[in-house]
Amino acid sequence: MDGDRVPLTVVIAEDSALLRDGLVNLLSRYGHTVAAAVNDADSLLAATAEHDPDIVITDVRMPPGHTDEGLRAALELRARRPELPILVLSQIVEKVYASELLGSSTSSTGYLLKDRVGDVREFVRTMEDIAAGAIVIDPEVVRTLLARHRTESPVSRLSKREKEVLALMAQGMSNPAIARSLSISQAAVAKHIGNILAKLDLPEDEQGHRRVLAVLAYLQHHEAE
Repeated sequence: MDGDRVPLTVVIAEDSALLRDGLVNLLSRYGHTVAAAVNDADSLLAATAEHDPDIVITDVRMPPGHTDEGLRAALELRARRPELPILVLSQIVEKVYASELLGSSTSSTGYLLKDRVGDVREFVRTMEDIAAGAIVIDPEVVRTLLARHRTESPVSRLSKREKEVLALMAQGMSNPAIARSLSISQAAVAKHIGNILAKLDLPEDEQGHRRVLAVLAYLQHHEAE
């Protein structure tokens, strides 16, 4: 456990017994307490009410229907406790409810794809960041959700390059990192970000998660329509 990190109380909802136990062991190894590890959405709701965790980690597909029960439960939890940190860890992007969840808060939300988690320490660190207020969205989730709305405004106002910059912003990349990734100058990155914020009607003095808010404001705009 890093010196600047505090132990967290976690509730996990995952229907795969192997992965569920793996998450419990992983988080315990890094100093966190798993108050409950359940395998269905109803149990997730009950365990969260009972233990009042610092963060919830949930899959999307769980019994009985194995469709979107976990994500719908996450939305119910967010409605009950708007500030509750939630990390969705799934094999799929459930477009409608994912968009609603990501648009429901400007902090403490994550959506990661299981197959793209390559470093367990980085995963734990990401969970800790989300519990502390960060927004972390897998770039593949961003691409999928943007594709869902690709014919709609305001994202339709963005150029191809601006959309690429926006996807990298959603990963939390700094301007220098975006410049390196796209092989363009930092000045060009700054210009693209200014254009994105203007086209998405985000104020230039927005604090906190300004880069990810560019994605969330867009998604939230369409969910409200």
